[in-house]
Amino acid sequence: MNPDRLIPIFLAVSLLMLSACGNAPETASPVDSSTATPPTTSQNTPLEATASDTVRYHGIDVSHHQGDVDWHAVKASGVTFVYAKATEGNDYLDPKFAENWEGIKAAGLVRGAYHFFHPNDSAETQARNFIATVKLEPGDLPPVLDIEVSDGVSRENIDREIQRWLEMVSEAYGIRPIIYSDLSFIEENLHSGFSIYPLWLAEYTDSIPSAPGDWKEWVFWQQSDQDVLEGIVGTVDRSVHHGPEGRWKSLLVPVGQ
Repeated sequence: MNPDRLIPIFLAVSLLMLSACGNAPETASPVDSSTATPPTTSQNTPLEATASDTVRYHGIDVSHHQGDVDWHAVKASGVTFVYAKATEGNDYLDPKFAENWEGIKAAGLVRGAYHFFHPNDSAETQARNFIATVKLEPGDLPPVLDIEVSDGVSRENIDREIQRWLEMVSEAYGIRPIIYSDLSFIEENLHSGFSIYPLWLAEYTDSIPSAPGDWKEWVFWQQSDQDVLEGIVGTVDRSVHHGPEGRWKSLLVPVGQ
């Protein structure tokens, strides 16, 4: 190629390059790593329990000893659930049960029923007494076996009798009953093997009690028998449920049961 002809071409190209450089954007400043947003990833983080996953519901249990109860006032005091005594022994029916059972529901409280067990009575007769009395509905709490007296019966016989009651009631309602008892009674009178049933532990202490025996946890903790509430004359037992929301919901009788 002729060099003389290349000179004007070279000059033209140079002018074009200078013009392009004058319009080029400025180089971005370096990113401050202390304020940079970390890159997102596609990895899933395991779901961790938070305070929002835990519920704390207060409850009471009543019998005819509490007399006439203003259930709307009880609910307004912050109570969420109520257990009413239904039956005791072979044939006793709490005279306030029917009234309490309907009143608890009408006030919008979660309700449950319990049976006071006597080891020297027939477990089968006691179970039939409870089943004939209590008609559970969706949203109700499971039946409770209140076992706190030995009646002079041996530990082996107590175990056998309460196991029979639990089996009959489980079959009748299609839901596993809850065992209510205090720490000393459990340690002195119950063998292992009952931890498949949820525990309602009575232990009047300021510190949160550990579950006894084979139980890994309690679902209810009865904290006091001297609580005072609006709507009830005198004192009443106070309990608490503290745990994951899912556990609370799993306790309730499901729709279609």
